[in-house]
Amino acid sequence: MSSVPIHPSGIVLTPKSSRVLVRSCVSSDPERVEHILDRAFSLSDEAVAADLGFLRAEFHARHHDLEACWRRHFALVAGGIGDRALTADRKLYIGALFSGEYAIESAALFNPSIVAHPDQSGLADGDLRFVLSLRATGEGHISSIEFRSGVVHADFRITLDPVSPYVTAPGVKENPTYRKSVFTHKLDEMGFDNEWSRRVMASLDRDFTHEQLRSATADARGGEFEREARRTMECIHWLASSNYEISFPPGVALSQRIIFPVSANESNGIEDARFVFFEDEDGSRCYYATYTAYNGHAILPQLIETVDLENFRVLTLNGRAAQNKGMALFPRRIGGRYAMLSRQDDENLYVMFSDNLHFWNEPRLLASPRSPWEFVKIGNCGSPIETPEGWLVITHGVGPMRRYCIGAMLLDRDQPDLVLGRLVKPLVEPEGELREGYVPNVVYSCGAMLHGSRLVFPYAFSDTKTTIATIELSDLLGAMSRPDPLQ
Repeated sequence: MSSVPIHPSGIVLTPKSSRVLVRSCVSSDPERVEHILDRAFSLSDEAVAADLGFLRAEFHARHHDLEACWRRHFALVAGGIGDRALTADRKLYIGALFSGEYAIESAALFNPSIVAHPDQSGLADGDLRFVLSLRATGEGHISSIEFRSGVVHADFRITLDPVSPYVTAPGVKENPTYRKSVFTHKLDEMGFDNEWSRRVMASLDRDFTHEQLRSATADARGGEFEREARRTMECIHWLASSNYEISFPPGVALSQRIIFPVSANESNGIEDARFVFFEDEDGSRCYYATYTAYNGHAILPQLIETVDLENFRVLTLNGRAAQNKGMALFPRRIGGRYAMLSRQDDENLYVMFSDNLHFWNEPRLLASPRSPWEFVKIGNCGSPIETPEGWLVITHGVGPMRRYCIGAMLLDRDQPDLVLGRLVKPLVEPEGELREGYVPNVVYSCGAMLHGSRLVFPYAFSDTKTTIATIELSDLLGAMSRPDPLQ
């Protein structure tokens, strides 16, 4: 049991199977798509209208704009229809044939992070409105990002805003833009610095669109570069699809917004987003989130950026240190440089610094497993939190029987590669009901924040449910031991 008093809020967020997303169900086999279309064409207009009426009655109340989803999914197969003249109803019906519901959080709602809300208007003195991000997992263990909002009151009571019964995926920008220097660097890093790629990139401006990239790769095909062009072109288009822009329609409630996998590298999940509210030296502010993209075989660290939590850019992270899981950005530059926590070797905790947010090449060992509850590995539980005493880092440790516990350490404010203190005993352990769930014996968080004298600390248990607690900062810091040679 922790020696640090923890104040529970009484809030427990549990997964709900009723929150369903309409996603496309288009086979990768063109012949199967053609067969389904042929069957749709075989129905009379009256039969289509009758079946469509049934579908509307059966599913309309479960979705915010069901027919807009059907229209989008019809567009995915419209190229195989030819010059057939179709009624509006038949287009909707075809869209429905290539649609299906997905219960985004039917398995779990966990691994939260918390940041201040962009809108702090209309609050009582001492209150703070927040945004809570959550990892939602459904069928096939596919993970996405959900949001909740609420208020931490002056007396540290926590209330959550009502949750929308609907979920809505964002629209994907058809022609996103790319920065040439970043794109070229990533190609080089992946081993595709060759004559063909140089010809493609030389034809593009400093900033270019996806359409311009497609045109450049088409123009550079053939000739003396044909042999190396094929694999390089595949890499270029993979990289382009990994960097995309999404946005939600105006008026979509925060709790209704779902960031669902878009690119191939995250087809099996967007995992463990660590959101942080970042303030740059020029006064500009932005929300960033690092997350792990998973395609079922390999992982890739990615970065989300947004100023309003409505419009998002998703970008690859680059450099030899952009690897493994658990990258967590500091909320400001230190000594003029960006700083990031990471876990390079799936065992120890590292810190790294960079002049460019998108490139990371300088990992430094920060801390190694010290106590038995973290003998297997340690990592972070979100971005560092600035306090007058130093940078507070909530950590996780894995010990015997793959038992995940939560700890904490304190880093120097000006030299964050220097550990000032560290908990010897866990702050939170998987005990009692906290050990039972989808993945037993796990407590975990992806980010906390300060409000007044307390740490507002959301965490999940057993990869299933999420709760929120508060902790007096002085109690937490007072329980830390000073550094020793085993740190």
